[in-house]
Amino acid sequence: MINRKITPSEGGKRLHRFLRNLMPNIPLGQIYKMIDSGKVKVNGKRKNQNYELVAGDEIVLYVEESAYQEASIGQKKAKYVGVNANIDVLYEDAELLVVIKPVGMLTHPDQADQKDTLVNRVHAYLYRKGELDSPLFMPATANRLDRNTSGIVLVGKTAGMLHQLNQWIQKHELQKYYVTIVEGRLAGEGTLSGDLIRDEKKNRTHVVGSQTNIAKHGGVEQVKSAETRYRVLQTGASYSFVEIELISGRTHQIRTHFQDIGHSLLGDIKYGGKRFGDVNHQLLHAWRIVLPDGREFKAPLPAQMRTVADQVGLNPNIQ
Repeated sequence: MINRKITPSEGGKRLHRFLRNLMPNIPLGQIYKMIDSGKVKVNGKRKNQNYELVAGDEIVLYVEESAYQEASIGQKKAKYVGVNANIDVLYEDAELLVVIKPVGMLTHPDQADQKDTLVNRVHAYLYRKGELDSPLFMPATANRLDRNTSGIVLVGKTAGMLHQLNQWIQKHELQKYYVTIVEGRLAGEGTLSGDLIRDEKKNRTHVVGSQTNIAKHGGVEQVKSAETRYRVLQTGASYSFVEIELISGRTHQIRTHFQDIGHSLLGDIKYGGKRFGDVNHQLLHAWRIVLPDGREFKAPLPAQMRTVADQVGLNPNIQ
């Protein structure tokens, strides 16, 4: 018989998913059979496979110790000795962490950078606080920003909060606002809705303009709808400061849509922009997020964007 108490970060996880993570070496079908046959009890009672666990729940598994050890081989709690834990925390409570990602940092590891990423720093930060309390659930980001895009990133510290954040995003119930500097004089407001298609090999996104274009990129099944709303906050002699509400969340959506209307983001060489001094990447900042529960978070403009805005004759003032 195996006893296990649900930790705060595991709260909100479905019973079958928790058990699958607890015993990764047995198939999901066997997990379901264990639940249905009464070999798993929560607080002394049978529960269905979709029961949402609560911190403090007592789980009992009616299995032999040797069988459990074999089923759970490979579980290890990550250590973060030597990992940078310096993050810019905008908001934090027991379930939610809101941080500001700087320009130049990856949100998640890739082949080029495995260690000093935002999510690794978040884990190191929580580890030092004693809040990585489970080898079965790791706090994770609900939204991702490109390396050279700065701004707000939401982190679910518990399984329940991460699930809730992901649901809000999938249902388009979470409002995300960006600010950027675009080339040219742009005025008023509008909606950009050109369908997009990805070229993963070249890491580029294209606006689909015709059936010929669709065929060129491999078929209609790869085309994704996209909607970008914008409001010009200030227009200068050669550049404009724009607020953007991202309705859908496609890769490089903002950059592609603005290139398509002839107003590439300042410095965004990949999508038609011109280098500006030392700036050879998009100046794009995720500055405001509004949750469906009414909470709102704002991240001040990064120093680089303020400096460049001043150099091009703009004086952005976002509240």
